[in-house]
Amino acid sequence: MTYSAHASHDAVLRARVALLGSQTLPARQEVAAYRVLVQVSPLAYLPLLAEALYEYSRQDFAHLPETALALRAEAVAAARRMYTMEPSRDLLLIKALDRYREQLVLMDRKEELGSVEREMALVAAGGGV
Repeated sequence: MTYSAHASHDAVLRARVALLGSQTLPARQEVAAYRVLVQVSPLAYLPLLAEALYEYSRQDFAHLPETALALRAEAVAAARRMYTMEPSRDLLLIKALDRYREQLVLMDRKEELGSVEREMALVAAGGGV
């Protein structure tokens, strides 16, 4: 076993222990744990990562719209990946896109709204990404 493989194993164990602890984690730590665990169990953790990224953007970065938008974009990417693996998870992707759209509206970035809304409609119609 190489050192990097060992470090990765340690990171996975730390993430699992953090999430299984009796204390509620701050959004930042929850996101960090899910980012690690998605690498080993994407089907289990992508939906949780998408939700945690949204909460992190809302709780910790409401005053920093660019950062909030980047976190919501990461949530959309996680939801898209999940949707690619399991097309029945369309509601997860639609919710992530809607939350991304919401941030775009708050930032008055109208030029990007159309493509997000088209993707939402396509996914809702069962057309995929």
